[in-house]
Parts: sequence; structure tokens; C-alpha cells
Amino acid sequence: MATGQQVLDIAAPHVGEPYIFGAPVAKDNPNWHGPWDCAEFVSWCVYQASGKLYGCFNDRGKPSTADAYTGYWAQDVKDLGQRITVDAAGRTVGAAVLRIPIAGQVTGHIVISDGQGGTVEAHSTARGVVRDTLNGRRWDMGILVPWIDYTRSPEPRKVTRPSVVYRVTSPMMKGPVIRAIQQALAAKGFDPGPADGAYGGQTFAAVRAFQLANGLLPDGEVGSRTAAALGVTL
Repeated sequence: MATGQQVLDIAAPHVGEPYIFGAPVAKDNPNWHGPWDCAEFVSWCVYQASGKLYGCFNDRGKPSTADAYTGYWAQDVKDLGQRITVDAAGRTVGAAVLRIPIAGQVTGHIVISDGQGGTVEAHSTARGVVRDTLNGRRWDMGILVPWIDYTRSPEPRKVTRPSVVYRVTSPMMKGPVIRAIQQALAAKGFDPGPADGAYGGQTFAAVRAFQLANGLLPDGEVGSRTAAALGVTL
């Protein structure tokens, strides 16, 4: 049986390789060295370790053309796999950690846990494939692929959550910081709509466009890194 350690060991040598949002990857090509998309990267690592597709539109399709996506990872774990807490994933070598996409509200993201609170991930155009941390970022769940054997550290590990991430919610997030985000976006040539202090779909679209243009993780949310790039204090 493939192991989570194998998944991590397959991922780690690719640090430094390029990222392109939505780039397709042939899962059965062991010599692929980018460009990578976050979900394509994790699904490729799982396939290279186990010879099976996961997190793809058709997990029984051709590995050379199977389309991986964070939304398919969220769907697969409902039917096949195990959902675990983010804290548990943070101490499980090779576990996937997911932020679920919601159309027009949230762009998903997925990473591989190193079992020590760190990640290997296809991050953004500016950073490419990197080692990063789970801490201070917004996540929804950890995922264990059913045919992979994982090792979990017995040491409790708490993943720290960000104090605030501005994003599309229901009801809408509102306030002067969001107005400052909208004003900063407009000043940089990205139209968020009226500077009304409400984080709606147009602000989301402008934030993601700004992130893509500036090599940031294109999730449509404003946390500390995007705020710093905008020159906004959270």
C-alpha cells in the first residue's frame, strides 16, 4: 500500500517549479516538472504514489487527461475517503488539507501536509511550488485518501486560525476595512464596484484578478498577504 510519506517525498523535490492557475497535468507522466495547479499537483502526487486517481472529474478516466479540481476533492471525500480535522491533518504526513471552492465566492486551494504543521503546495505564480505553513490560513478540512496508509504524530498540534479573512459570506461582511480594500483595488486598476464597504461578488472578482496579476494565491479572499500587497492594514 502507498503511504502518506511517499506522497510527501514525491511532492518535495518539485519545490521551486512553476505554477499556472488551472494548468492541466498528465497524472501518469512521472517526469512532469510544471507548470502546476494546486489540485493537479496533489492529485498527481497521489497518482504517482498509488497508481490511482483521486480528486478528479472522473477518477476512472484516463490519467493523462483527468481534470483535478478542489471541488472534486470535496466531492470525493463525501463518497470515498475520510474527512479529518485540520488539526489532525497538520500532524498527519501526506494528508491533504482543503479549502472548499464556492462559485463566485471562494476559490479553493489544496496542499499536502508534512505532518509538522507545514505544507508542500503549488501556491501561486510568484512563488510556484513551495514549502509553507498551515498556520494563519483558512481551511475547511483534512482528507485521507482511502488506499493510502498514513502516519500521524502522537503529539497534539493546533493549527492557528487567522484572526480575520475578508471574503464573500452570507450575510455579507461589511465595514471600513472592506471599503479601504475596495479603494485600494480601484487605485490599482481593479474595479470592485462601488466602495460601499460590502464584500460582494464584484469585490471578490476584483480581488482575485489582483491576486492573479500580482502572483498571489488567487483565492478571492483578503488575508494578511493580499492586504499587504494592497497596502491595507487589517
